[in-house]
Amino acid sequence: MKRGITILAIVTALLLSYALYGALIGAPTERTMGDVQRIFYYHVPSAWTAFLLFLINFVASIIYLIRRSAKADILALVSAEVGVVFCTVVLVTGPIWARPVWGIWWAAGDIRLTTTLVLWVIYVSYLVLRRLSTSGQTPKIAAVLAIFGALDVPLVYFSIWFFRTQHPSPVIGAGGSLDPRMGQVLLINWAAFLCLAWLVCWTRYRLEVAQRQVEEAQALESLLEGSR
Repeated sequence: MKRGITILAIVTALLLSYALYGALIGAPTERTMGDVQRIFYYHVPSAWTAFLLFLINFVASIIYLIRRSAKADILALVSAEVGVVFCTVVLVTGPIWARPVWGIWWAAGDIRLTTTLVLWVIYVSYLVLRRLSTSGQTPKIAAVLAIFGALDVPLVYFSIWFFRTQHPSPVIGAGGSLDPRMGQVLLINWAAFLCLAWLVCWTRYRLEVAQRQVEEAQALESLLEGSR
């Protein structure tokens, strides 16, 4: 397992390095926005990665509610933690990109921005609940909250299709106009971010398993000492 993590870490480092080169040098400069558009290669893959992690959290939460699986509970926790990190990157890079291009940091009431912020708040609340609550029902309550939060993901993603928003229109898929070279760099960056998310989740999962084993051992030891 350690060898697997080491290999994944090396692959991640190589991909991130190549992706950085592609984002800053390899990709062509966008005609109207200039070099500031290059933040696109971090903003969009971060959003896609966060969505995927929240989907994993959603599925793991449902499995936990059905089977009370400790592994599913740990996977839900870990995917939410890493998902919040990537969602934070989205919320930070978005205004940095918007300010020089559209002249504003944040458009109050914008449906894409607002629903993304709500998504972030829900999952931060999920993590705060997991961290601070000591109730035996905490994993169950957290799973319900996670399922509720995941319902916001489709709204965030499809908001620019169905609502008028300050956010730019889609550049990928039907009606998109993304330069093929930009698309290649975008996908390379997403692959790098997925590997990074996988590496962090894998490491964090092992740490959480070890921590729970220690806590169970300590609880058993205290029980045995109390029965003497």
